[in-house]
Amino acid sequence: MNEFDEFGPEKILSIYHPKTGMHGILVIDSTAFGPGKGGIRMTPTVTVYEVMKLARAMTWKCAIAELPFGGAKSGIVADVKQITKEEKLALIKAFAEAVKPLCPSQYIAAPDMYTGEEEMELFSKTIGSKKACTGKPKSMGGLPHELGSTGFGVAVAAKVAAEHACIDLRKMTVAIEGFGNVGSFAAKHLSDWGARIIAVSDSKGCIYNKEGIDFKKLEEVKHKTGSVVNYRPGSTMPNREIIKLDVDMLIPAAVPDLIKEADVNKIKARIITEGSNIPMEPFIEELLHRQKIMVVPDFVANAGGVISSYVEYIGGNEKTMFAMVEKKISKNTKVILEQSDDRSPRECAMDIAKNRVRKKCNCRE
Repeated sequence: MNEFDEFGPEKILSIYHPKTGMHGILVIDSTAFGPGKGGIRMTPTVTVYEVMKLARAMTWKCAIAELPFGGAKSGIVADVKQITKEEKLALIKAFAEAVKPLCPSQYIAAPDMYTGEEEMELFSKTIGSKKACTGKPKSMGGLPHELGSTGFGVAVAAKVAAEHACIDLRKMTVAIEGFGNVGSFAAKHLSDWGARIIAVSDSKGCIYNKEGIDFKKLEEVKHKTGSVVNYRPGSTMPNREIIKLDVDMLIPAAVPDLIKEADVNKIKARIITEGSNIPMEPFIEELLHRQKIMVVPDFVANAGGVISSYVEYIGGNEKTMFAMVEKKISKNTKVILEQSDDRSPRECAMDIAKNRVRKKCNCRE
């Protein structure tokens, strides 16, 4: 992305707190639709440019989901494996105190890499408003991460894409890269709907069984042994080999930049539904589109998390959340696929998101 354009960013804050040594970054990309929404990540390598890219992605994700949020993201430079829990919470508190004047009117936080409900509870209490963030504990009105809203949304997008391609869901073969929160819930729902999961990978490798993998048994094996590769019956292979399998549906749900340009001619899947963020560069999606491989873009398919955040923000419950995720992701997936005969689904989705933000900016002016 260009550093600055017609859409933003509106604010870039670099924050330092001498007492704790907290170095934080906040990028509010757009408030066209409402407060900028985006998580707080804690990594030793987080940069302003990384946070800017992620904030822009949130602008598009919220716009395509038609939520009253803009895009934002923040980062705290810290190696959580090298500091105590108390030190980590002190960094969160210092960051919250620094951005307090902007929350929740211009920025609403959420969990991200190495932050969770405990950090959100402290952030919210430091700001003095439950509206300052989502992803809070259930006792504070939060909707738990364990509900799997993102994975459910990915499964919904995959189901709609299969219907668009005239693939019978009950005969559809699926390979899922990653068995964390997103991949496992996508696998659960697709299995419940009758799809045949034939391959699943994690950081240790990939398990393959063309006859199908039993989800509940796989979940148990992963919990007991730490990896899907110990599932039986099935054969194992290196985890990246999953992208080359001949399946109806491939769901990348873990690693960014999974599919490289050199992999394009090796992809045999008919549809790719992006569960993870940026599993491939946009130009690679364009190359796959030219080869008649349908790619449902990440900011459409994995918007379940931010939709869930909105439901929490307005005080909704689990039932409301799942209904809204299904409704919005079904609608948006259908719209972009119906417009993607001559253009890639990402290009269609980007046009819709940009036009919505542009129109809102014009109205606001």
